[in-house]
Amino acid sequence: MPSFVQTWDRLRRPVWLYDPHTSRGVYANAPALVLWGAETLEELLARDFSVLSPAVKVRTDRLVALTAGGGEVSERWTFYPNGQPVTVQASISAFRMDDGREVLLFEAAPTEVDAGERRAVEALRHTSAIITLFDRDGGRLFANPAAYGAYGSDDVEFAVRFADPVAGQAMFAAAVAGQGMAGIYPIVASDGARWHHMDARPVIDPVTGAAGVLLNEQNVTARVEAEMARSAAEQKAAMAEARQRFLTDMSHELRTPLNAVIGFSGLLVEAGLEAQRTDQARRIHEAGQDLLTVVNRMIAAPDAGAGQVLEGEVAMHESAGETGMETESEMVTASVRVLYVDDNQSNRTLVKAMLATQEIICETADDGAQGVDAAAAGDWDVILMDIQMPVMDGVAAARGIRALEGPVSATPIIALTANTLDEQVRGYFDVGMNDCIAKPVDMIELLTKVAQWGGSGWREAAGG
Repeated sequence: MPSFVQTWDRLRRPVWLYDPHTSRGVYANAPALVLWGAETLEELLARDFSVLSPAVKVRTDRLVALTAGGGEVSERWTFYPNGQPVTVQASISAFRMDDGREVLLFEAAPTEVDAGERRAVEALRHTSAIITLFDRDGGRLFANPAAYGAYGSDDVEFAVRFADPVAGQAMFAAAVAGQGMAGIYPIVASDGARWHHMDARPVIDPVTGAAGVLLNEQNVTARVEAEMARSAAEQKAAMAEARQRFLTDMSHELRTPLNAVIGFSGLLVEAGLEAQRTDQARRIHEAGQDLLTVVNRMIAAPDAGAGQVLEGEVAMHESAGETGMETESEMVTASVRVLYVDDNQSNRTLVKAMLATQEIICETADDGAQGVDAAAAGDWDVILMDIQMPVMDGVAAARGIRALEGPVSATPIIALTANTLDEQVRGYFDVGMNDCIAKPVDMIELLTKVAQWGGSGWREAAGG
């Protein structure tokens, strides 16, 4: 040891050297050995001080930073030698060893502190709350270890902590004027952006008696980010629901009148009218097909997931336009009994007319509730079910029919609807529907699927 260590050995106040890099003692005079409850210097130097609380670790790092340039720090410390608390007023400075290491020199003086104050000071040092005392000009007078952990050892002024300094200035001005103010703000900490709950209130500096501002901060980043994520998810879900509702309404409102235009014009084409009238009807039919293609592509554009279904519909209707109604005579559907449930009178009239070309018996119901009653009371080979209806929609009606007693519950149900996005069609199958026909109705597809599902095979399987 250097020669001046002999001088320290003669002092009555505790003096010791601590290496913050190895967390070991380097030297202690006799009073320091007493303070630390050590019999010998060797015993003290053998102790490992590396297990430090987060607050003590931050506080020690701060001492290293503040004393590195020759500065000196005077503050109160409570140590726990052999588990017993000892509070001293310590002056800490940097000391360079002969081997070049820079350690901390502690010079301690006993201080009398009542039990309540000791506990308050320790609580302030170990709390996760970020506590800072500012003078009325915004300069930092005091910061607990949590504050140093958040902002470092630099003298970070009040407003500079805020991502929006103007908001910080407004809060500080209110506190200086005697009005407490609190709120959640984005701030800039040493480790990056955070969200803090900031609570500023006017206080008196107990050292100088001058007015100051006490700032209490809590890191609420996790809570704010979770709330933002939840809000974003809800907004995304609401947007998806609104888009689905828009697509459903648009599909229904555009395809329903097209159903009548294309369907009735197709019937007129095959009605045996004079050549000029037949040609006019064919032109109307082809124009309706072209308009349907535009509608399908327009709906597919805002809903990519519906593209495959809609493109299939386009191909189906374009194919029907090319072939006309030539294969109708090949259908063998006589004696098939059909129940058609739809709230639109024009749709009901059109489908009945299409089915009548093959002498298919078709009765109708005006909404889902009537459809369930008709299904229970009749002897149907197949049920055609619109989806978007008042009183009871087609999905609920299908559930009601499947819940009926006896073989009638197994009657094939074909959705006949303008709502044919992928997710919607999957929903129809989920409630027990067997197939789906898109509006505007293609006669060949209608007659083919009625013949397919209206056979007797399902009755045998159902025990009817």
